[in-house]
Amino acid sequence: MSEAAELGSIKALFNLGYASYYGNGVEHDTGKPLVFYEKAAMQGHVESRYNLGHSEVEKGNHGRAARHLLIYANLGDMQSLEAIKEMFMRGHVKKDQYAQALKGYQAAVEQTKSH
Repeated sequence: MSEAAELGSIKALFNLGYASYYGNGVEHDTGKPLVFYEKAAMQGHVESRYNLGHSEVEKGNHGRAARHLLIYANLGDMQSLEAIKEMFMRGHVKKDQYAQALKGYQAAVEQTKSH
C-alpha cells in the first residue's frame, strides 16, 4: 500500500491514513494519518476532506473544519452536512455557512436524480 501511495495513488494515501489511525497492519499513530489525509485531499480525495474536517472539530478549529466539510457537503455527503449543522447549532459556524452547505448539498443531490 505504501508503494502505491508513493506512486501517487490517492486511494492508497487515504488507506494509509486510515490504517495508521486505527493501527491496522501498521503502527497506530495519531499524527501520521492527517499527513496522509492532507496529501490525498490535495489531490481531490473527498473522504479525506471529511476526516480532516472531523479532526479539526476535535481540535476546536471550527473554521478549518467547516471549510473541509463544506467541500464534501457540496458533493452530496449527508454526514458532512450534518456535521456543519451541528457546528451551527452549537454556535461554531455562522448561519450563512450552514446555508451554503445546505444549498450545495441539495444541488448535488438534485443532480443525481433521474429525470
